[in-house]
This record gives sequence, structure tokens and C-alpha cells, in this order.
Amino acid sequence: MRKLPTYQAEFRNWNADAKFPARKLEEHDWHNGLVVRMPNHLGDAVMALPALRALKALLPATCGLYVITPKALRQLYAVLECVDGVVCFKSPHSWWSFRNIRDIHALRMGAAVLFNNSLRDTISLRLAGLPRVYGAAKRGRSILLTRSFRFPERRSRELAGAHQAKRCLAIAAALGAEVENPRMPEFDLSQMLVPLTGTLCALARHPLHLILAAGAAYGEAKRWPEENFRTVARYWLRHGGVVSVVGSAAEREVGDAVLADLPCERCCNLCGVTTLNSLMVLLKNAALCVANDSGVMHLAAALGTPGVAVFGPTDPAATAPVSDKWLLLYKKLPCGPCFKRVCPDNRCIRAITPALALRAVREQCLRYGVRLQKRQPR
Repeated sequence: MRKLPTYQAEFRNWNADAKFPARKLEEHDWHNGLVVRMPNHLGDAVMALPALRALKALLPATCGLYVITPKALRQLYAVLECVDGVVCFKSPHSWWSFRNIRDIHALRMGAAVLFNNSLRDTISLRLAGLPRVYGAAKRGRSILLTRSFRFPERRSRELAGAHQAKRCLAIAAALGAEVENPRMPEFDLSQMLVPLTGTLCALARHPLHLILAAGAAYGEAKRWPEENFRTVARYWLRHGGVVSVVGSAAEREVGDAVLADLPCERCCNLCGVTTLNSLMVLLKNAALCVANDSGVMHLAAALGTPGVAVFGPTDPAATAPVSDKWLLLYKKLPCGPCFKRVCPDNRCIRAITPALALRAVREQCLRYGVRLQKRQPR
């Protein structure tokens, strides 16, 4: 039997490709607590969550942990038990407003941690009066940081030496956090199932709900062909399940292409329909998720849902889902990882055939007790 071209990242050893001396923050360092500038994109934000949880554990009960995030991700942090408050701004790629700076200043936090590489955000935190600011040494901002952390540069066409989540954990460890056994924070979704109605409620309660994440905001090269996702969906339907495609409103056409010619009474295109809250409920209750390297992939893994991920031009060593419940399909070619948004032939991602993906789906179903029905006639 042909071996699956898989790549399984290892997360038990947290060490990044750089390790920094630990200088534990003292009481006068955190004052009222910490404020953390989280990454702008969903997948990057999810990969930073184990480090966020570690920083929360570092603080005494009287101190708070606040996050700074784009408004689009506010609902993610609202359901995390380790987060005490959220400061939002509309555009992640512009200077902070006077109101944002004032709101952060009013928190009277003792220190800030940056899990992004923005010089602009570093300046804004200093303008907000943060006495101590920590982050990676990027874009000439080291002079503005109380302590900066320099990681080795990525080597072209080589897999990364450390996962992105481990880099965030390395920064947390340097500030004195305990990171030997990194874990995702707890998601409190207990109050979210009740408000769902209609199709969303039916999908959330169906025992054989397969979620497909066929889009990828980064670019077309990261997308496994729609016809391949359709093959997986057809297999799932013929074994008694239901299928939905999730993604942004811009990926609506991708969802339509995946579900073309499939029975509409058991398929649903939810691209652009779900809020982040309802998406989390659907992912948490799904039997399985099949996804490109995307924010949905990372979110599903963080919520504990098993899945299969298809990687193409990106690097699974750096951005694999932070979960032991995911099987990664990846074919390393001499030209990759290239991180191209558009590729003339997409050889790497097309090397992952529907047959390989279906084998991975069956393996995951056996491993996690997903009992598909007997094959139904066409």
C-alpha cells in the first residue's frame, strides 16, 4: 500500500529555533497586568493562543490580561477564559486612532507583549504610555523595545526549524512563563448553541457533519482544487453524512463550485454566512474537518475537532495545526516551500490526490470513532 505523503509536527517539545534566558517579570513589571498585541489573521492568532495562556498563568489573580486585536477577531477572545478584556481597532494596517491609544493608556498596564512584527504598533504602545514593551527584533524596532528577541531567518525552500506557535512560546518563556507543556486555552462555548436556529442549528447537532474549508485568504496557490473537495464531499454523503463549506464571503463562489451537482438538501454553502461565534460552534460539534492551510484549519484544531489538512506552497513545519488530532497531507518538492500566492502549475498541492485524502479521512474516522453508515446507492 502506498504510504501517505504526511507531515506530522511535534509539539511536546516546545523549544523554538532560538531560546532566550528567562527573566521573570516581577510585581512592579506587570502593575495591573499585561496587554498583548495579537496577530491580525485568524490562523496566526490561534497559533499564538498557547503562549497567551502561558502569560495569563504567569500573572497573579489580581492582574488582568488584555489583548489588542482587529475588530473581526473580537469574538475569538470573548470566549477565552484566560482573557480579561479586549481592545479593538477597525483596520489592522493603519495607525491606531487617538481613541485606541487612550483606551490602552487607561488600562494602566505595566507591560506589553507583541506577537506580531509591526513597528507601527510598537510606536503606538509607547505613545499609550506602556513602560515595558517586549517582542521580536523586527523592522528596526529593537530600540523601542525593553527587550527584543532575535530568531533565525527562514532559509529559502527549506522547512522551518520551529513552529510559529513555539516562537510565541519562546517569548513567553523568556518572560518567566511556564511552557513545558503548552496547551490551548479553554473555549467557553456553552451559551452559543442555543441562539443558533434553522440550518446552523441542524448542522451543529448532526452527528455526521463534515466541514470543508476549501478557501484560503493567502492566495489561489494554497487551494486544493474544488473538484477534489467535491470528491470528498460525495464520499461523505454516500455514507450518510451532511456537508457544509465554510469561509469568507469572498469565497462564496468556491463553496458553490465544491457543492456543484451534489444534493442540496444535505449540503450547505456557509461561506460569508456564519459569524465567528457560530463558526466556532459548528467546528466544535463537527465530526471531521477537511481544510486547506487556513484560519479555519487552525480554529478547528484549537477547538479539538479532528481533521485532515492539505498543504501546498506553505510550510507545515511552521504552520501545522496545533493539535495531535490532525493528519497533514504534504508533498515536499525541490521548489518548496515557495509561499507563492499564484503558481503556474500548483504541482505540490495537486500531488495530493482525492484517493490519498479519502484514505486519510477513513483513518481519522477509525481513530476518533466517527461511525459512517454503509455505502448508499447512487
